[in-house]
Amino acid sequence: MKIAFIGLGNMGGGMAANLVKAGHEVCAFDLSEDALAAARDNGCETFTSARDAVDGAKAVVSMLPNGAIVKAVYTGDVIGHAPQGAVFLDCSTIDVATAKEVTEAAETAGYNMVDAPVSGGIAAANGGTLTFMVGGTKDAFDRAELILQAMGKAVIHAGDAGAGQTAKICNNMLLAVHMIGTCEAMKMAERLGLDPRTFYAISSQSSGYNWSLNEYTPMPGVGKQSPADNDYQGGFATALMLKDLRLAMEAADSSDSAVPLSSRAAALYEDFDGAGNSGLDFSAIIKTY
Repeated sequence: MKIAFIGLGNMGGGMAANLVKAGHEVCAFDLSEDALAAARDNGCETFTSARDAVDGAKAVVSMLPNGAIVKAVYTGDVIGHAPQGAVFLDCSTIDVATAKEVTEAAETAGYNMVDAPVSGGIAAANGGTLTFMVGGTKDAFDRAELILQAMGKAVIHAGDAGAGQTAKICNNMLLAVHMIGTCEAMKMAERLGLDPRTFYAISSQSSGYNWSLNEYTPMPGVGKQSPADNDYQGGFATALMLKDLRLAMEAADSSDSAVPLSSRAAALYEDFDGAGNSGLDFSAIIKTY
């Protein structure tokens, strides 16, 4: 299938490469020449504009930084320029309202569209093991599913348009709370004289079990290999976690949801990011303890 891919950053580059590996013809666009060069090395054909990339494509996949850019790209260069009958898959993490607005514009113009944000980080994007949370009609989901399966290990239909974004921001809000709680518990145990490895051995097999502890341990030399063992490089950057938390706080306000723990987590990540740690993995927040 001829697929246009717009946005070849840390996540998009690996995702586009996996579509090529799955046998698709990938027409790629990004503003970065370095990203385009890497895409060419991975077997993509590259273009100098999004509008050129979508010409003749049966599907358009995007991985973009924010809702304003998603809206500008789709309304300016994709809707009305991709062939009638194409399906659109926006894998960016953006606000729910914009996801619904862009989907409505696409559907009004006769296209199917899903919002399909991801979980898994750069390693999963490169390895084709992402989890996709998908919002859209059943027809749109059915058309998008096979494309998404080429880039991930799990593709879950969350509901109507915007449901994918809702699942993503709520999931990452929970992840932030888990990570901060894990950091606090590990450092407190250490200060009380308990070896962190012993604490891990106990808590990882008891009621303290959680993904941040068991699979993504924030303390170097403890548990499974994680960004903590690489000086908190790679993984899921603090700036990206903070972006998701800001979206979650906006959604909480708009839905009149009480999120006191998550609000505190967002404030802690605001402080950590503001102290010059935006490029470090989000588990590096353990440094504040």
